[in-house]
Formats: sequence, C-alpha cells, structure tokens
Amino acid sequence: MPEVIFTGPEGRLEGRYHKGKEPGAPVALVLHPHPLFGGSMNNRATYELYQLFVRKGFSVLRFNFRGVGRSQGEYEQGQGELADAATALDYLQQMHPSSPFSWVAGVSFGSWIAMQLLMRRPEIVGFIAGGTPANLYDFTFLAPCPSSGVILHGEADKICAPEETKLMAERTRTQKGRKIAFQVVPEADHFFETRMDEFVEAAETYLDARLDYPKPEGPYLE
Repeated sequence: MPEVIFTGPEGRLEGRYHKGKEPGAPVALVLHPHPLFGGSMNNRATYELYQLFVRKGFSVLRFNFRGVGRSQGEYEQGQGELADAATALDYLQQMHPSSPFSWVAGVSFGSWIAMQLLMRRPEIVGFIAGGTPANLYDFTFLAPCPSSGVILHGEADKICAPEETKLMAERTRTQKGRKIAFQVVPEADHFFETRMDEFVEAAETYLDARLDYPKPEGPYLE
C-alpha cells in the first residue's frame, strides 16, 4: 500500500493508496474517526475497511484529514474535513477516469463526513458506515439519501446507543430503489475493537451482496 501525498484545500494530505488490478476497477474512499480524539487513517476499523475493498478488487484510498499525521491544516468542525474528502475522491477518480462507480466508507466521525459526501457526488452508489454517532451529529441532510448502504453499530457502544442510530436510519428517507440497512454487531464497542472480525464479516457480507448485481444502479440489498 504505497504512501501518497496530494494537495488538499489547506495544503498537503497524507494517504495510503492501492491500485486495483483491473483497468476498470471501481474506486473506494475510506474516512477515519474524529481528528481531535485520536482518529487517523491507521485506526483499525478504518484500516480493515480499506483492506476489504482491496480484497474485492477496488482501487482504494484512505488518508489523514487536515492536521492529522503529516496532513497540513487544522481541524475545522467537519466543513474542512468534508472539503478534504471531496478533494481525496477527486484525486482518486483522476487516477481512474474509467472507473464505473464509487463507494465511500467511514468510521464514527468519518461516517458523518462520508454521508455528507455522497449527498454531493452522484457517482457514489454505496456506503459502509461504522459506529455512526447519530446522537452527536445532525443527519437531516440525508433528504433523501441518494445511495444504498449499511450502517453497522456496536451493541455495547457507549458513545452512541445503537437504538439512537437505528432510529435515525429508520427515519431517513431514501430515493426510490435505495435502502439503508442497519445491523448491530453483538458485544462490539464504538470502534469494534472487541469484535473486529464480526464487524468486517458484516461489512463484507453486505458488499458481496451488492457487488453480485450486474449494474450498480440495479436492485439493492433487501
């Protein structure tokens, strides 16, 4: 997984990149937890989602938001981090102009940024969100949500109770033919550290079900 440095809105951004083997491989962007609370692209759940997309043949990028690691800039309450994510997706797509579609994934704070990004980028056809803190952030911008995806949440999450995120998912309107799935990972904490294998298995099961369809705009997982 080669290190990459690319230009972001506030200076350089540091990332790790994997190029898919097939010329027309889809692309995936993976976003890490909150920068002010130890979040980085090396967060284990973030790393495992990155590796999942690698195994499925995607060209994948994970990177450090501004102010984290070797990325320049300072934390900007989510607005700046959303700009970083949009720039990262641009960078990834520029390297793969023939990519048929894009996915986005995020953990905790990263899932909030990921969902904002998919509202702005119609080429994103799916998402995987882990530990989405519906009690800390407003998700009413998903009106309606344009892509299908899955929200995975730890049963023992002490930052946000799974019931709160489940309610958010149930209340979120989606475009016709799209569906937001919600799944609790038994006994897992907010970052799935105690049940990482189960978290990855749930994410992989969802992704496999979606990729079995011949077209990304086709029927979605029920």
